[in-house]
Amino acid sequence: MLNDYSKIASRYDFLSRLVFSRSQVNAQISQLKQIPKNSTVLIAGGGTGWILEEIAKIHPSGLHITYVEISTTMLALSKKRNCRVNNVDFIHSAIEVYIADHFFDVIITPFLFDNFSLQRAEIVFNKLHQQLINGGFWFMVDFSLQQKQGIWWKKIFLKLMYTFFNIISHVEAKRLIDMSGYFLRANYTTVEDQFYYGKFIRATIYQK
Repeated sequence: MLNDYSKIASRYDFLSRLVFSRSQVNAQISQLKQIPKNSTVLIAGGGTGWILEEIAKIHPSGLHITYVEISTTMLALSKKRNCRVNNVDFIHSAIEVYIADHFFDVIITPFLFDNFSLQRAEIVFNKLHQQLINGGFWFMVDFSLQQKQGIWWKKIFLKLMYTFFNIISHVEAKRLIDMSGYFLRANYTTVEDQFYYGKFIRATIYQK
C-alpha cells in the first residue's frame, strides 16, 4: 500500500527525533495553542498519535477529534494515547478516500503532503478545503525548500529521504511539492509562519 509506514511504526518517532531532534515535534506543538475551545478537529496522517496527548494538555475536554490514518499499526498505537475526555474517532483510511459527515473547525496535516504526487496532493487539498468551515484554521507542517539558505543540503536530504521511504513504505512522491500556492489561490490568510531545523521545516497556520 502506498504511503503506509506500518513497517517502521514502532520506531518511527525514535528515527524522527534521531534525525531532527525535536524540530518536527516543536513545529507541531507550537500551533496547538490556536485550537479554539470545543472545536471539531480533523487530524490527517497523525502517525503514532503523540500529538493527541499534546492537544489534551491544552484542551483536556471539549474537542471532537477525527483521527484519520492509513497505517493500521500507527492507528493501534494512537488508540493507546491519553486523550483525556476529548471525543476521538479513529478512522482507518487514506485521507483521499475518507468521507466526513460533518465540517471541521480545524484541520491538521503534519508532514502529510510530502508523501504525495502532484495529482494526489491536489485531490487531497481540494477535499480538505471543502471540509473546513469558513473562518476555520488549517495547521500545515511540512518540509520546505522556499528558503534558499542551505538549499543544497536540503535537496540532498530530501533525495535520501525519498529513497529510504520508498523502499520501506512505498512512498509515491519523488519530489517535494510547494503547497503554499494552493492556499494563496484559495484566498487563505496566513495567521502564523515559523521555520525550524535550518528553515527546512515550515509550520504555517492558515485561516480560510
